[in-house]
Amino acid sequence: MLRAILISAAVAVVTGLTVLLVTYFSYPVTGVRVEGARMYPESEARNAVNDYASLLTLNEEELKRKVASNPWVEGVKVNENWKSGIVTIEVEERRPVLDAEVDGRRIILSSDGKELPGLGGASLARVKLDRDQVGEILEFASVLNRSGVTLDSVDGAGAGGIEATVEGRPVIFSGDVGERQVLALKDIMPEHPDARIFDLRSPHRVVVDASAPDQTNSEPRG
Repeated sequence: MLRAILISAAVAVVTGLTVLLVTYFSYPVTGVRVEGARMYPESEARNAVNDYASLLTLNEEELKRKVASNPWVEGVKVNENWKSGIVTIEVEERRPVLDAEVDGRRIILSSDGKELPGLGGASLARVKLDRDQVGEILEFASVLNRSGVTLDSVDGAGAGGIEATVEGRPVIFSGDVGERQVLALKDIMPEHPDARIFDLRSPHRVVVDASAPDQTNSEPRG
């Protein structure tokens, strides 16, 4: 009985090794290419693929999870070339928008609220904030993202509100900013190329402070 069990176990091991060898030699991973990475270390992506990996057994979801565990990585795509054996990992990186001092501690945040280990070469003004202001900024960034509008940076904060750059244009806000307000801002900014600042501090309104003497108050549209 014991001999039969040992023989069966040995056969199973040999069979498993044979399958692994066949899959590897048939469709081996010959290389790992990383695209879109600037701050994310490419070596991490290569190390995430096991030695002697095969395209047949490569676990794409596990590979994506490993790459996405790095704070710089916001999105990951994996493409396999069955002719060359090369696995291409496309990385979408987070971009810092806030360099802040909060309760004596420096934090650097992306627009989705992820704390980053550094500026990644970005040039941001250091802003002193309290926790409530950080919450306002993150909510504002979330509303912008949902509306398809990009927060470039947070540039200052004070009693008058929080100053930011949105789609390359200066904006000031405080408190809650609604989606209708942001959608109106998106439409209004191209109409006022000379505006000095777009003021979102009044609920449900976008106030355009133009370089010229006149000002335009606009209700959100839609």
